[in-house]
Parts: sequence; structure tokens; C-alpha cells
Amino acid sequence: MDEHEPARARILLVEDSPSLAVVYQSYLSADQYEVDVVGTGDEALARLEIHAPDIMLLDLRLPDRPGMDVLRHVYESGIDCSVIIITAHGSIDVAIEAMRFGAVDFVSKPFDATRLRVTVRNALDKRRLSEMVHTYQQNFERDRFHGFVGASIGMQAVYRVIESAAPSRATVFITGESGTGKELCAEAIHAESPRRDKPFVALNCAAIPRDLMESEIFGHVKGAFTGASGRRDGAATRADGGTLFLDEICEMDIDLQSKLLRFIQTGRFQRVGDSREEQVDIRIVCATNRDPLQEVREGRFREDLYYRLNVIPIELPPLRERGDDLLAIAGEMLRRMATEEGKSFRAISQGAADALVAHLWPGNVRELENVIRNVVVLHDSEQVALDMLPMPVRQSQGAIPPPASEAASQETAVAPPMADSDNREGAGSPGIRPLWLAEKEVIERAIERCDGNIPKAAALLEISASTIYRKRVAWEKALAEAPQEGQQTA
Repeated sequence: MDEHEPARARILLVEDSPSLAVVYQSYLSADQYEVDVVGTGDEALARLEIHAPDIMLLDLRLPDRPGMDVLRHVYESGIDCSVIIITAHGSIDVAIEAMRFGAVDFVSKPFDATRLRVTVRNALDKRRLSEMVHTYQQNFERDRFHGFVGASIGMQAVYRVIESAAPSRATVFITGESGTGKELCAEAIHAESPRRDKPFVALNCAAIPRDLMESEIFGHVKGAFTGASGRRDGAATRADGGTLFLDEICEMDIDLQSKLLRFIQTGRFQRVGDSREEQVDIRIVCATNRDPLQEVREGRFREDLYYRLNVIPIELPPLRERGDDLLAIAGEMLRRMATEEGKSFRAISQGAADALVAHLWPGNVRELENVIRNVVVLHDSEQVALDMLPMPVRQSQGAIPPPASEAASQETAVAPPMADSDNREGAGSPGIRPLWLAEKEVIERAIERCDGNIPKAAALLEISASTIYRKRVAWEKALAEAPQEGQQTA
């Protein structure tokens, strides 16, 4: 059966009469269910222990034990199976008792094919609807997923894309700033995929010298180059049947990109120094912290390779845009590291929490991990206090960038006016002011025209949103220091 074809519903028929069992099987054959037949309660219990069916058709009169005992076992054990009761002795009392123990429907003998088939279909529809509701609730309530911690809207979207993309063979292109968890995302895709039991091989294209990159991916034979003393498997061979993750893909040499493109298209490659081709079956996932389209425009990344890789894009949000996730991640790290280091930390004080939230985290989750590790190693207490945080994080408190409208008003009040012939204030060159003020005016005007949407303004200005955040902090410091400098000059 194709891995993408939905599985047929499995039905366990518990009926002690062989002739009736054959009849019921014939009734269900038109819907192509997988029907398994047993004749006793003990056999039914044994099958349930091995693998629970989707539906169990259960006769209440069995030769070794009452069918109600089997129903109670399903109910009390929490077995995921929808039970339909079959009896020749139907009564309201029996039906109520059966429903109390989780039966989904009740049919009385004799019944025809239509009655049985409609009952089974209704039970399956109810079961599938329940599963859909459960999945829907999970998608919007999860606060962790395959190593990720976070319940923000941005991360919920990432979780759903991973789940949707994982069963496919399509290549995935993960983008995001350094430290946002791109390799963790690739591992989650692999873990959710049908290849989860096969190898996951990660290769960092930025950490390997260009001369060795081809060998690292495709392998080499003895004598292929100086130092090649034997045959060596590359990442493509080691990942056969599984997933190959190429991190920092934009660092790859342009000449090697053409070979990678052919490999992705055909699944075939040649080891360095070998004339023979090899075939593998792998799923490609790649990542970069750069803007891949900008790399294409500037000629450092092949356009055809980009479009071949960018089948399913996933963009990981930076930590500063994940709201309450930041403190949830910090708390998780704190408890884990405190256990590892034998320390007493259990919580984060309000002052320390405010400083963590105010910091812009250019290094994202990796930077946060370093900060928490620093605190745990150098201090010991029940609670993380503000003065335990490294100085750059402590200084962030009170340096949260103001909204665009406030920034604009501050600019009007503090920024010096353009000098002219009547107002030079001792400037050496009339009509000239500091470059950062002119840059600030342009960026703040763009943010205002985008209704405060910094990512949109950044895209129109052709810079990253993180650049704007960093610059706004620098402006605040410069404006705060400007009056002091003026007083010293006077």
C-alpha cells in the first residue's frame, strides 16, 4: 500500500456462530474493511492486547463469558476502540448498560446488510470527527514539540507546517536568524516522517573547507587527492533511506552547487575520484541564516538550485518576536541546568524576567542558553536575581525600543535641527548633521507609513528586521548621551 494512501478501517467481529460470522463478513465486504473474526470472549481480549481495532462488533452472548465483560475491559483499560453491541435479546436496559460502558451503538438480531453497514459507517465517522477535534485542539494548545518549547502563534504555525510536510519526500528550506533552532526543526521533520527509523545526517556547510566539501557530501575513493588513503563514505551514502540536513547551505561553493542540483534531481552521484555512479534514496532538508533570494540576486547562490530546494519553506521566528515563549524557554533551561550543575535554582525573579524580556537577543535561543548557563555556573540560589544576569542583559532593562509614534516625537524634541546660514550652532559645516540621525529619520518614517509593522518596513527598506531593532537601541543610547555631551561642551 502506498504510504500516502489512508489505511482501511479495521473491524474485530466477536461472534460465536460461524454461519452468522460469514454473513456479517459478506455484509461488510462491499466497504472493503479489514475484518478479523473470533468466536469467544477470551480470543477477543487476546486480540485487543495485540492491536486494538477501529471498530469491535461484539455479541453479548458468548460461550465462555458475557460480552459485557469484554466491553467493561475495553472501557476500564482505556482501549482506543469503538464498540457496537450485537444481541438477539435487545432491550432498553441492556442498551443503557452497554452505553454506560462506552458502547457507541446497539443493533438487535436479526438485521440486514444496510443496517449493519450504516451503523459501522456512523461509528467510523464519529471516531474520525473526534480525532480531528483532538488534533485541532492539540495544534492550538501545544507548548512543546519535538524539542521546541513555546506556544506562540508563530511557533504553532511552524509545528503545523512540520507535521504537514514530514510525510512527503519534498525538500524543505528552513530560514531564520542564527540560534533560532534550524537543526532542531530539521530533526523534528525527520522524526515526524516515515524515515524516522533511518539515519539523520547533518552537515554544516560553513564549518567544512571548500576543498573538502564535495568529499564530505559524496565521499571519495583511495588516491582521489592527497591524504585520501582509503575509500570513504560521504553524508549522502550514510543518509541512504533517511534524511540529509545541509545547514548553512548558502555557504556552499558555487561550483559544487551544480553537482548538488543534479544529485537532488536524480538521486545519483559520483564519489570524488570515481567514475562510477551510485544511487541513494534520501530526503533533503537545508537551512540558512542568510536571505537566500538576496544571495541569488548577488550571484552567490544558483537560482535553479534555490527553486529546487525551496519547495516547502519554513521560517523560524526570532526569539524577540515569540512573546511569552522567552520566559518559558528560560525556565525550562534553568531547571535543566540547575539539575546538571547541582544548583538550587527553581525560578526567575520579576526584575530578572523584565531584563530578559527587554533584551533583543540577537543570538536568539543559543544566546539565551549561554546566559542561563552563565547564571547557573556562577551563582546559586532559589531564584535568579537581576544582579546575577550578565551586564549586557542587565543593561537592556529600560532600553526597550519605544513605539514608532513615540520615537518620532522624541526625534522632534531631541534631534538637532538642520543647520542653515542663520542657525549653525558652531557647526564646522553648515547643512550637515550626523549620519545616524538622517538614517533614523528615514527608518522611523518607513515604520510610521507601515503602521508600526517593523518587518514590513524592513522588507521595503531591504534590510533585516533585526537590524532595525538593534539600531533603535543604539539611537536611544545616543539620544540619552547627547545632552551630557552638550553640557560638557558648554
